[in-house]
Amino acid sequence: MSKFRLDEIDHQILDMLIDNTRVPFTDIAKKLLISAGTVHVRVKKMEDAGIIQGSSLTLDYEKLGYAFIAYIGIFLHNTSQTKFVLERINEIPFVTVAHVTTGKFNVFCKIRAKNTRHAKEVIYMIDDIDGVYRTESMISLEESINDKKRLMHTIFKEL
Repeated sequence: MSKFRLDEIDHQILDMLIDNTRVPFTDIAKKLLISAGTVHVRVKKMEDAGIIQGSSLTLDYEKLGYAFIAYIGIFLHNTSQTKFVLERINEIPFVTVAHVTTGKFNVFCKIRAKNTRHAKEVIYMIDDIDGVYRTESMISLEESINDKKRLMHTIFKEL
């Protein structure tokens, strides 16, 4: 598949959408001095090319009662069980991220919980999955940086 080419207008549209995915196309059009139809067509082309994949919603987990974050390193009996274990992990809604990794752990997860008691329950759910040998957890004291926007802006400047 050939690489999709972005021009300056595409970059400007993406910059605005990165900062606010809900910005109306008419607002983008006014700032860029183009029609809203042009914005719509360009966004649609970027969606069709797979550059834009949906939009995202940012929540304040603390206000929702889920401020507790922990990272769980998972050791498996056999690496051949990875797919099965990931399918079971995917059934636990409090696991928000899971990576297959090299190094110490076979799988590394991020969980969100209400408090330590709830986190313990989530960890026990993971421990109970067939194929999990043991887990090792780390409590996050503070999520200091969680900003994909800076990376996206940098990537699009390089294109």
